[in-house]
Amino acid sequence: MGTRGAASVPDGVSASVGTGPVGTGSATNGEGEQRDVSVVPAEVLSDGAPPAREQGAAALGPRARLWPSLVAVYRAQLSRARVARIPLLFVATFQSIGIMILMRGVVDGGGEARAVVAGSAVLVVAFVALNLLAQYFGQLRASGGLDHYATLPVPPAAVVLGAAGAYASFTVPGTVVTAVFGCLLFGLPMTHLWVLAAVIPLAGAALAGLGAALGLLAPRPELATLLGQLGMSAALLLGVLPAERMPEAVRLARDLLPSTYGVEAFARTFGARPDWAFVLGDLAVCAAVGVISLAVATWAYRRAAVR
Repeated sequence: MGTRGAASVPDGVSASVGTGPVGTGSATNGEGEQRDVSVVPAEVLSDGAPPAREQGAAALGPRARLWPSLVAVYRAQLSRARVARIPLLFVATFQSIGIMILMRGVVDGGGEARAVVAGSAVLVVAFVALNLLAQYFGQLRASGGLDHYATLPVPPAAVVLGAAGAYASFTVPGTVVTAVFGCLLFGLPMTHLWVLAAVIPLAGAALAGLGAALGLLAPRPELATLLGQLGMSAALLLGVLPAERMPEAVRLARDLLPSTYGVEAFARTFGARPDWAFVLGDLAVCAAVGVISLAVATWAYRRAAVR
């Protein structure tokens, strides 16, 4: 009759093992002392449970909620972009200030000056939120960086909104500096500059969603860069130049640009008695376009992440 199992014994110890369901025997160490040794089958020790390799993998934990995930992605993107994007923010600010200085020789004041200042301020948002974000997501898709985000248990909307919010946050200082400089240059009142607190996030959301969608849908990073540059150029030509001097066809194209409504809302506040109903209407349209563009960017992220 063979034994059913044997217990391991220290070196120098010899064991004689009995038989049966639970084998018993004696063990003698080097000093002549005898010890009782019990041999217990593995099935008894495991309490009838199958080996660990035969058990199924542990169930994954629940996916993170949207708001905590959004905050985490926002902080990570803000920390990452702080060093790399600050020089480009200075470029965007100086670019807008230079445009206003050039337009000062053409525009004297009135409604045209309001359009130039408002358009130049929102152009800073377009440069960062649209142009740079399109380049970022285009490079992220080409380099396989989306695979990293796909492995995280975060909703796709948190990735898009977090990155868009981080890039839009960098536009705040440059937009404020551009607006103040433009008011001093053209002699416009600065009483209602507080409206930038609504214009920057709403226009930034609309432009950031558009930039993210362009970067995620472009098949190559070079094309994403080109589309971002074209979008910023459209914001420059259609936002900074006074609408009264544009042909009718160009005005229709201007109405399709998301940043136009942010420019119109900001420009209306320079009047002696701003029509706040129209200001709120423009901001509402800008917010609606922002929701749609961010939804499209989220869909584009899901589409690009599964490929």
